[in-house]
Amino acid sequence: MMTTDQTEVRCDGTTEPATAPRRRRSRVLRFVVAVLVLGIAGIAAFAAGFLWFAWRVPRQEVALTAKADGIVVLTGGASRVVDAVELLASGHGKRLLITGVNRTTHSGELARLTPEYRQFFYCCIDLDHVARNTIGNAVETQRWTVDRGFRSLVIVTSNYHMPRAMAELTHRLPDIELIPFPVVTERLAEPWWSSATNARLLLSEYVKYLIAVARIRLEPTIEQAGLDPRPGARS
Repeated sequence: MMTTDQTEVRCDGTTEPATAPRRRRSRVLRFVVAVLVLGIAGIAAFAAGFLWFAWRVPRQEVALTAKADGIVVLTGGASRVVDAVELLASGHGKRLLITGVNRTTHSGELARLTPEYRQFFYCCIDLDHVARNTIGNAVETQRWTVDRGFRSLVIVTSNYHMPRAMAELTHRLPDIELIPFPVVTERLAEPWWSSATNARLLLSEYVKYLIAVARIRLEPTIEQAGLDPRPGARS
C-alpha cells in the first residue's frame, strides 16, 4: 500500500520510503555478483597455479653432474632407492639416508634391490624408521644432516613429489644446498593431460603442496624459533 508522500506501509503498520526495497535488492544483487566474481577469480587462480605446478614437474630424469656431502632419498617407490644407491656408488655423495623406511624393513632387504652395491648398505647407508610423511622426512633429514655436519645434499624423490619435498626441506634446512634429483617412472613420463590417473595424481599433489606452503609461511623456521636443530638439544 502506497501513501501520497511516496512511502510504503509495512505489514506491522510502520512506513518506509518506497525506494527502500529497491535499494535492498540492489545491495543483495551487488553482494551476489561480488561473490560470483571472487569465486571465478579463485577458480582461475587455482587453475593457473595447477598449470604452473604441472609445468614444473619434469618428465625426464636429469643427468646429475654436481656432487654433495650427502644423499637423501624419500621412500615411496623402489626405483627411488635404486637411483639413490647408484648415485652413492658413483660418488655423488659420501653417505646416503633412506628416510621413511617401514619399521619391519632392514638393510638386508633393501640391499636385494641393488645386489651389485650390497656393500654400501653396511658402510655408508643409514635408515630412518621414524618418518611417516613428508614433514617427518624433513625433520629426520635435518637431524641427520646436522649430526653429520653436511652442508649440501642431493634430494631423491619422485618428480611429482619434488616441489613439496623441496619446500619442506628448505624450510628445515635453509642454509643447506639442496640439489634435486627427480625420479621419473615410465608411467609418469607421459603428459599429465593424456592420462586421467596422472592428472588426478598431480592435482592431489598440487593441493598438498599448497597446504604445505601455507603451513610453512605460518610456521617459524628453526632459526626464527631460536631452537637448536641438533638431535636431543633443548632451547
